[in-house]
Amino acid sequence: MEEVVLGRTALRARRLGLGTAPLASVYWENVEATAVSTARRALDAGLTFFDTAPFYGLGESESRLGAALAGRRDGVVLATKVGRLLDVSADGHVEARFDFSADAVRRSLESSLSRLGVDRVDIVHIHDPEDHIDEAIDGAHRALIDLRAQGVIGAVSLGTNFVQTAETFLDRGDLDCVLVAGRYTLLDQSAAPVIRQCATRGVAYLAAGVFNSGVLARPAEGAWYDYAPASASVLDRARRIEQVCQSHGVALRAAALSFPFMHPDVSVVIVGMARPPEVDENIEVLRAGIPDDLWSELAGQGLLATTTEEGSE
Repeated sequence: MEEVVLGRTALRARRLGLGTAPLASVYWENVEATAVSTARRALDAGLTFFDTAPFYGLGESESRLGAALAGRRDGVVLATKVGRLLDVSADGHVEARFDFSADAVRRSLESSLSRLGVDRVDIVHIHDPEDHIDEAIDGAHRALIDLRAQGVIGAVSLGTNFVQTAETFLDRGDLDCVLVAGRYTLLDQSAAPVIRQCATRGVAYLAAGVFNSGVLARPAEGAWYDYAPASASVLDRARRIEQVCQSHGVALRAAALSFPFMHPDVSVVIVGMARPPEVDENIEVLRAGIPDDLWSELAGQGLLATTTEEGSE
C-alpha cells in the first residue's frame, strides 16, 4: 500500500489499484449499488489508482466509478482508455467498435469524461491496438501526445495483453506508462524484459490480470486462462504451484496477488474487484505477506519461468 511516483510523471499513487471491469453488469452481472459500494470501499481503504475503460460494461463501469468518485476526485489517479467507440442505436442498443483515429480519441475521451462526471483524467491508455498498430501510432498516439502537451491529460499509456505490442509502442512511441495484463504472473513472466525497458526509460509499468482470468484463483476443471478455458498443461502447472503454496500454508490466490508486488519496477498492480469484501481481503493478503521460502521453492522447482503469450482483451 506504499505510494510511488509513476515513472517520470508527477503522478503519485498507491501500488494496489482498482480495476473496474467487474463493476459492470455485462459479463460480471454486478448490480449498480454493489459496484458503487466497491469503489467507495476502495477509496475508504486508501486506494488512489482507479483504472476503467469505455469497453468495460459498454460504459457501465465508467458511470458507476463516476458515481463513487463524486465529491472525492482529489488525490485519485484516474485512468481510462481509447480505441473503442461506443455506438448507440435508436433503440438504445450499445455496441463497441475499434477506432484509433485522432477524431475517435477526442470523441471517446469526451464521452468518458461525461460518464465519469469529471473534467479531466490523469492517464489515457491506447486499448488493445494489436491489429491496428500503425493506425494507433499515427492516430491515437499522436492525438494523446497533443492532449498531454495541452494539459488536457496527464499521461499517455498503452493497455495490452501482448508483450510484442508493448515492445513496439515503447520503440515507436512516447509513453509515460505501459499496462500489460496477464504477462507478469505466477504462470507467465514474459513481460520481464518490458518491465526492465520501462524502468530504464522512466516509464511506469502497470501490471494487471494477476489471476490470468481465474485459473490462479481456483485451478479446477473448467477454470479459464486468458479469456478462454485453460488447457490441460496450464491447469496442471497452476495445480503444481498451488501444491507448493499449500505446503507453506498460503492460498494460491494470495500468492498470485502478491507475486507482482515483489518486482521493484512494477509501479502499480491493478486488480479487478466486484464486491466491497474483496477490497478488504486483498489488502489483508498484502499486509500479511508471503514467506520468502515459498518463492524460493517455486523457483527451485522451475515454476517461475514461462513465456506463454496467449489471449486478447
